Amino acid sequence: MVERNSSGSAEFRFRSDSSLGSEDTALVSDITVFEARLDTVLKTAVDGIIVTNDRARVLMYNAACEKMFGYPARDVIGRNATILMAPRHARTHDEYVASYMRDGREGVIGRAQEVLGRHQDGTLIPIELTVGEAHTPVGRQFIGILRDLRPREAMHQRMDEMQQQLFRLSRRNAVEEMSAAMAHELNQPLTAMTLYLQAIEKKSRLIKNFNPDVSELLQKALRETERASQIIQSMRRFSKRAAMRSMVTNVGTLIIEAVDLTMVGFRMRGVKVEIDIEDCLPELRIDSVQIEQILVNLLRNAIEAVQDQKKGRIAVRARNEGKFVSISVTDSGLGIEPEAYRKLFQTFSSSKESGMGLGLAISNTIAQSHGGHFDVDPGGNGRGATFTLRLPVPQDMADEKTVTEGMPTGGLHSGGLNSSSLSFSDPDLKKTDIENINTEDKSKEETRREKP
Repeated sequence: MVERNSSGSAEFRFRSDSSLGSEDTALVSDITVFEARLDTVLKTAVDGIIVTNDRARVLMYNAACEKMFGYPARDVIGRNATILMAPRHARTHDEYVASYMRDGREGVIGRAQEVLGRHQDGTLIPIELTVGEAHTPVGRQFIGILRDLRPREAMHQRMDEMQQQLFRLSRRNAVEEMSAAMAHELNQPLTAMTLYLQAIEKKSRLIKNFNPDVSELLQKALRETERASQIIQSMRRFSKRAAMRSMVTNVGTLIIEAVDLTMVGFRMRGVKVEIDIEDCLPELRIDSVQIEQILVNLLRNAIEAVQDQKKGRIAVRARNEGKFVSISVTDSGLGIEPEAYRKLFQTFSSSKESGMGLGLAISNTIAQSHGGHFDVDPGGNGRGATFTLRLPVPQDMADEKTVTEGMPTGGLHSGGLNSSSLSFSDPDLKKTDIENINTEDKSKEETRREKP
């Protein structure tokens, strides 16, 4: 026989009765098997299935409905189906059913329509509803098949977002191509300017009593054209797309070059970048262009995090951790929101209105291809975020230390940058100024060594 448990689900028990004939016994057996199959279908169906009577009372409510609406079956069976409807549908439902029972107009019977359901927590759920009617000995009943449309809508929204991101990516690719072409075209006139200035500077030495102020201006002009040429060379190198090519790389040099490249256009905005590189970092076997791409992306994100601050600060630190070299970028911003933090490295996920959500995803892929990984401190509560890139030290280089000599513009001297870090907020800080700092530091060190 068939019984209902406390949850409203069917339980089937076959009772042998000697008073039943063989045909009756077979019929009961067939019914039991049929209902057992039906119960299995109801339990395993992906779509919600709900059965109501002609007074809109719920008679059956399957597991998919429990998942969709949040109500267990015991809280729904026997109640009016309007408990599962959005208010605007609930207000007219009973009247509609009564009208249908009187007039027999089919209306929604047999046709799929999109309606709004209501979750137990009050959330409205988009649903595709198809209603059928059954005439039974106990009266007319209505069977509703309910499909949750939230996954479909989420997919459509995701596709729209991806399409917008692809449009932006296409535009950015065009800009990158134009930038590479411009860098190539600008390199030639810059080279010519440098040669002309060098010629003028040499001729000025032959002139007696040449105005020293003019000579100083010539030197500054030469330094600026050389710096502009270096920036363009960095841009050309950075924009090249090639297969991964690992080579022994000085990490300190790479960091300075990345900061120099990133700070183009931001030096006058008051953003300060402090660089702190530990003494004698081991060299790494990496693709320097790809790792520089990671650093530039981290630095640009940090700049965007502090751009609204009057005195935004960014700290770049490099440390020897034995098996790894860590490079961290910390900003003085407001930190990362929890929702953005959960999606940091997902492709096409960005907290920026015009962002494509590719930077960190690509950076993470590059790091993993080098055997490295990211650690992120989201900050918050007055602290900015910290992104730490850890790259493995090759076994054959683990015991080798690299003295940071021959560093480019960036203020790194032979002792490394410790507490005395370099600020990139001063537009008048030039290569010769840094060379003078390095010379003074070396002189002081030599003086200390000479003292008994």
